[in-house]
Amino acid sequence: MKTNEFDFYLPEELIAQHPVDDRKSSRMLVLHKNTNEIEHKHFYDIISYLKKGDVLVRNNTRVIPARLFGTKEITNAKVELLLLNNDGDVWECLVGNAKVVKLGTIISFNNGELKAKCIEVKEQGIRIMEMIYEGVFLEVLEKLGNVPLPPYIKETLDDPNKYQTVYAKINGSAAAPTAGLHFTDEIFNKLINKGVKIVDITLHVGLGTFKPVSEENIENHIMHSEYYQMSKECADILNQAKKEGNRIITVGTTSTRTIESIYNKYGCFKECSGNTDIFIYPGYTWKATDCIITNFHLPKSTLIMMISSFVSKDIILKAYDEAIKERYRFFSFGDSMFITNE
Repeated sequence: MKTNEFDFYLPEELIAQHPVDDRKSSRMLVLHKNTNEIEHKHFYDIISYLKKGDVLVRNNTRVIPARLFGTKEITNAKVELLLLNNDGDVWECLVGNAKVVKLGTIISFNNGELKAKCIEVKEQGIRIMEMIYEGVFLEVLEKLGNVPLPPYIKETLDDPNKYQTVYAKINGSAAAPTAGLHFTDEIFNKLINKGVKIVDITLHVGLGTFKPVSEENIENHIMHSEYYQMSKECADILNQAKKEGNRIITVGTTSTRTIESIYNKYGCFKECSGNTDIFIYPGYTWKATDCIITNFHLPKSTLIMMISSFVSKDIILKAYDEAIKERYRFFSFGDSMFITNE
């Protein structure tokens, strides 16, 4: 299957540059996967589409201020680091101006309050950096780092919390699970009162999820690995839902990838943690997910390939055409789509 089959034209003015003031008031395109019917709603209408017994799976990862601007010691060349994932104080980083960062290079931030030493050089601007600092790393990062907004967002974010879900809890992501940005505590309370069960998983989002596929054939694309975790409580609730025939509804592609990865590995839901590089595209056999709440994704991205697998490529591209015609807002701060099996 060719990558170009997942391309589409999007007017630049439809790329949302900022979130709506009221999270729940964003627009929502409802796609009924069994009939291909489309409805145009607002996100607060999600309450009427969920029912007692449904289980809503959300990703409670929290975006860290993972973008750092520093200078190379000795030459003072400017260098930007984007922290992707870590093992203790050793971080995999995407490096701007990577050509000046060689093995042994030390980057200084805020006059040496934080330093990063290159201990391994990898391909495509990736470097393995050892962080050198005093105190608690996340406290240093909160002081010196910036929220790593996607490159298609040109405007400055006035409040970093607008790029966090209201249920963000576990530090570790380089990007927000943006389908969750539409939810408010009020909506969750109404869903709980309706009998919907809400469970949290964790998947720390890396940039690889959002990068366009550069391979001509999608089968040749290799996904970046991302860390995930599922608790026993979550696994028990999901297994019970499967047993009783209740719907499992994922909030975003990150939640979807996590539960599909776990079900593929174990044949059920299980308390576990690990790394996943699952790549879901048309032809995939779905095992865990019944409905998906998602945003509108970039052309030729692994995300549009995933939701094309959930319905069909032709139906998804027709829905995107409809969204463009109706002037929906696209990408991270954009509007939402609910793909339902009813």
